[in-house]
Amino acid sequence: MYWNVNPEILSLGPIAIRWYGLFFALAFLLGFGIVRWIFRCESKAERDLEPLLFYMLFGTLIGARLGHCFFYDPLYYLSNPLEIIKVWKGGLASHGGAIGVFVALYLYSRNRPDQPYLWLLDRMVIPAALGGALIRIGNFFNSEIIGVPADVAWAIVFAKVDLLPRHPVQLYEATAYVFVFLLLIHIYRHQECKVKPGLLLGLYLVTIFTARFFIELLKIRQAAYGIELPFSVGQWLSLPMIIAGVMLLFLKPEKRRNVCGHCEHGV
Repeated sequence: MYWNVNPEILSLGPIAIRWYGLFFALAFLLGFGIVRWIFRCESKAERDLEPLLFYMLFGTLIGARLGHCFFYDPLYYLSNPLEIIKVWKGGLASHGGAIGVFVALYLYSRNRPDQPYLWLLDRMVIPAALGGALIRIGNFFNSEIIGVPADVAWAIVFAKVDLLPRHPVQLYEATAYVFVFLLLIHIYRHQECKVKPGLLLGLYLVTIFTARFFIELLKIRQAAYGIELPFSVGQWLSLPMIIAGVMLLFLKPEKRRNVCGHCEHGV
């Protein structure tokens, strides 16, 4: 397949609407709908949805931007600190986005005793998995985060990069994340909103970052350093996430607090 799609959908003077931005916005739009269903399912105040969206959005953007700057090219950004705020030039890192969300949700949950931190994380990973898939599709439209050259039948030539057929690693990741999303939402619905604390978060961390670890083997390395290392920066960053996920899966459940109601709403 020959891929040469313009990353801009349309331009209106200095303003351009891009495929990546569309998929990013769609990730938050669909995520908002899923979280609203969860809140209705568990009888949580829907007035909290807007501040929760605010925390999630800014946690993702700030974390992903800082992650890109300091995980992948720290020397450049430390020498040119003003470049850090130039998000429009591109450069977001999913590991940094995950850390940003963890911090943002902690800040959000501090004054909401009916939404404990671990309870919140267990539910937010459901839309996060779907959002990750949509963002990777946005990367595909941008012809970025490309794979190594390949001779498989489904290899794609990213004409904006070169004329070599390559692994479409963005689609590999998007597919993996969709399967994780379906797994998480199936478990959530099957257990009628009463999942063991830490189960969904643990599954998310193990499955998402294990998939990321192995797909990294087929990616062109993005970091400006560490080419000689056996693992890429993305793989090194995935390992602590996987370990944390395994620990959560074996976490002994505490006595359940009455923070979850019976699920009466469809999705």
